[in-house]
Parts: sequence; structure tokens; C-alpha cells
Amino acid sequence: MKSDPTHSPSPSPSAPKAAAQVLFQTIGPEEAGQRLDNYLLKWAKGVPKSHLYRIIRSGEVRVNKKRAEPTTRLMEGDLIRIPPVRLAAPDRGPAENAFKDQSRAQLYSAKMPILFEDEALLIVDKPSGLAVHGGSGISLGVIETLRMTRPELHFLELVHRLDRDTSGVLMLAKKRSALVELHRQIREGLTDKRYYLVTHGQIALATPTVQLKFPLHKYLLANGERRVKVDPQGLPSHTSLRVTEVYERGEDRVSMAEAQLKTGRTHQIRVHLQKIGHPILGDDKYGIDDEDRRLKPKRLLLHAHLAGFIHPRSGEKMRIESPLPPDFTAFLKGFHPIKPETV
Repeated sequence: MKSDPTHSPSPSPSAPKAAAQVLFQTIGPEEAGQRLDNYLLKWAKGVPKSHLYRIIRSGEVRVNKKRAEPTTRLMEGDLIRIPPVRLAAPDRGPAENAFKDQSRAQLYSAKMPILFEDEALLIVDKPSGLAVHGGSGISLGVIETLRMTRPELHFLELVHRLDRDTSGVLMLAKKRSALVELHRQIREGLTDKRYYLVTHGQIALATPTVQLKFPLHKYLLANGERRVKVDPQGLPSHTSLRVTEVYERGEDRVSMAEAQLKTGRTHQIRVHLQKIGHPILGDDKYGIDDEDRRLKPKRLLLHAHLAGFIHPRSGEKMRIESPLPPDFTAFLKGFHPIKPETV
């Protein structure tokens, strides 16, 4: 019987141990653009740099089935082959670690309704506050949670990402062929991803829908935290924005809008709304801290409410929707709708 060359569960938390089989990782939009060696150094924490460079140069690490250099720039959709390596053991004992992770996985899973599932796809309603994958001090994200609570799924990979504090429709593939096909649709602009959001202030548009096309550049703060800014030398990005309602409470005004992604850059919607002077409420990276403390949104008010795509197997047009979360409507309670303005 041939082994299934898929992404296996995280290594055992006991003493450092080689992975049982070769791992295959698919590069998403957040990892795209970085060098192969830097990607591996983040993934395989505790593995000596010399060993990682050796397995790259020996050809044991492959990018899209081909040899690659440590300096190779990764692109979204690239398939990385990683040979078995010894990972550093965590500080906790194996029994304690396994019990805590399993308990948290069950808790996270209970808060993540399934919106659609068949033999090829699993689409969930991700809650705000849950990362899509572990890393940077986060041991469990959506992908680790589902692999732990759905062990019968021999293959499970994220089709796309959502920011940790963004809620809503998140697609995962249960077959590699489905993953490859949906990545093709994303690259070619054939998918439809729409978000509801609430912003500071009243957005006044000259037309019912405005096209935001600000180039975006990723950079790191001194503490290593990733940020994004509008920069003429950045990557092209495009958000279609439509204001659906404006609300008023006393002297405060906020706008409910729908954003349709034409490209999928990191933090794209958040930075585009910041650029036009109406950042999203509850945004701790690009928002207005003083106003957020006064208005007290409980979370980032950004929700992925719709995903449209062609089913990778049946060819059927799919439209998966997630209802507006209760914390959106709870925040707007006490506000009154008013007529939107134009400029």
C-alpha cells in the first residue's frame, strides 16, 4: 500500500522525534513572497540551520517537485515537499500536552459550525479570535483543530486564509485535486469573496460602489510583527466597496459596508479602509484606538459572509453564506439608520 503524501499531524510532544512520513505544505497568500529557507526556519523551530540548508541543497526539499535554492521565493499555491526532520520537544509533558490540546480542539470545534461538506470540501464558519493555523505562540488554529477532531480525514488543507480576528466563511479541501483547482480559480479571479464590515464615521461615496486600488507593501515592525501599508512600490490590490447603511447615535456615526475582494493581499480590506479615513471598528493594527475604547466594539467588525466558486468536482456554481454574527447586531443596538450621503 502506498503512503498518502499529505500534511501529517503535528509531531509528538514527547522527546524530539522524526516525522513518520514526508510532509507536503501548500503556500498560502500570507506565506507567499518569502524565501524558502526563511519559511523552513519558521516551520521547523528547533532544527539546526545547518541541517535545513543541507536538506535543501541535497534536493530532499522540493518546490513543485523540483530542486530549489535556499533563496527561492515562494509563490501562493507552491507545493513544498519536506523530508522527515526532528523537531524540538515542547516543555510540557506528552500526556498533559495531548490532553490540553484535545480539550481545546473540542471547544473550538463546537464554536465552528459547518456550512457545507461533501467528499471534496469542508467549509466552516470561523469565529473571531481563532487563527486559521498555529504558529507564533499559537498551538491550535482551525486546521490543527479539525485535523484533531476529524481524524478520519486523511487530507485536509486550507484553501485560503482569514485574519485571526475576522469571522466567517473559511474553505478547506479534503482532496488535493480540489485544493489545486480552487487555487487556480483564486489565481484567475474566478472566485467571489465578500465581507461585511462596520467602519468609523460616515462613508460618503460618489457612486453606489467605489473601487479601491491601493498598492500594498508588507513589512515587519521591530518586534517582528507583520504589518501592511499603502506604498507605490507595493503589490497591486483591488477592493470593491459598497456602503449598505449608515447609523447614528448622538454625535457618533458608523457605516456598514460590503467589501468584495478582487485580489487577496494580507490585511487588504483593513488597510484600504484605513487609507480612505474610515478604519474598521475594533482593528487593533489599523484602527483608531481612542475611538474604539470609547465605542467599545467587542471584536474586529469584519465578517466574511459569502464565498462563490465553481465546485472542483461537479462544476456546479456554489454560493456559501454565513449570517451576520450576533456581536455585529449587538454593537449596532442603540444606533439608528440614517440616509447615506454622496459626494
